[in-house]
Amino acid sequence: MTLDPQKTAFLFPGQGSQTLGMGRDLSLKEHVAAHVFREAGLILGYPLSEICWDGPVEVLNDTYYTQPALLTHSIAVLRTFRDHFPDFKPATTAGHSVGEYSALVAAEALSFPDALRLVQERGRTMKASGEQQPGGMAAVLGLSVPEVESVCTQVTAEEEGGVWVANDNCPGQVVISGELTALSMASERLVEIGARKVVRLAISISSHSPIMEYSLAEYYQALEATTIHRPQIPIIGNVNAASLLSAAEVQNELHLQLVSRVRWTESIRMMIDNGITTFIEMGPGSVLTGLLKRIDRSVSGIALDTPDSFASLPIHT
Repeated sequence: MTLDPQKTAFLFPGQGSQTLGMGRDLSLKEHVAAHVFREAGLILGYPLSEICWDGPVEVLNDTYYTQPALLTHSIAVLRTFRDHFPDFKPATTAGHSVGEYSALVAAEALSFPDALRLVQERGRTMKASGEQQPGGMAAVLGLSVPEVESVCTQVTAEEEGGVWVANDNCPGQVVISGELTALSMASERLVEIGARKVVRLAISISSHSPIMEYSLAEYYQALEATTIHRPQIPIIGNVNAASLLSAAEVQNELHLQLVSRVRWTESIRMMIDNGITTFIEMGPGSVLTGLLKRIDRSVSGIALDTPDSFASLPIHT
């Protein structure tokens, strides 16, 4: 099998995919990957590569560092791919949550330095939000989005706080986000109506919920000051699971993303409906490739991360 660019999409993972050592082996073998990590350190003013490769893991998992680390590693993989296969241009691209910024770099809507500064501010703002207004998130297994959403709506109507569907990751895996009391109440009710399991995530932030709106003023200022270009590759946005075709649409997407649901299942299905048969995940691990198997087993997923994964790519030059 040889990959067909017109039937291939690039995917970029979000928070939770980070792992200690991410990008080390690739940077040791590929000079373009090493350059991306050096460039990131110069832009950010601290040695990001040391955090990614040597930790400690508690620092890497701090959202302030996690978000630029994921972007940097994904772009290191992307640039290595382009160095090996300069004529290969995918039909479309998408990223999960903060991974959307990597997708925007791939689509040339954001420069890497601008995206890096923006996700650093995103991480700082999110961390501050969790400190000022603690919230939480939980993964709900075994229920559909409408079932989960119905419970969230009921609890939000009853509670002073609220809880919402944050991520539609794949059939049977939905993440909810919100104020702590409402989150706990919703979790209990979801188990009562048949959820196989509800797992609290190790996060003190209500990501992808309306609660985030109260903490985003400085991030919005940074977003307004960032130069955004028209995407050169179609990108499917998280907020509406629809193509972002202009700079204005990208700006609106990034303005809404942290207070809106990540419609990942819908995004993948839209790409499949448009003829995509192969998805290449660029970044640490294979979380998105795993979700893909739960969404549609008829398509193929390739996790691209290490030198060995590049060696086995079915692309002929």
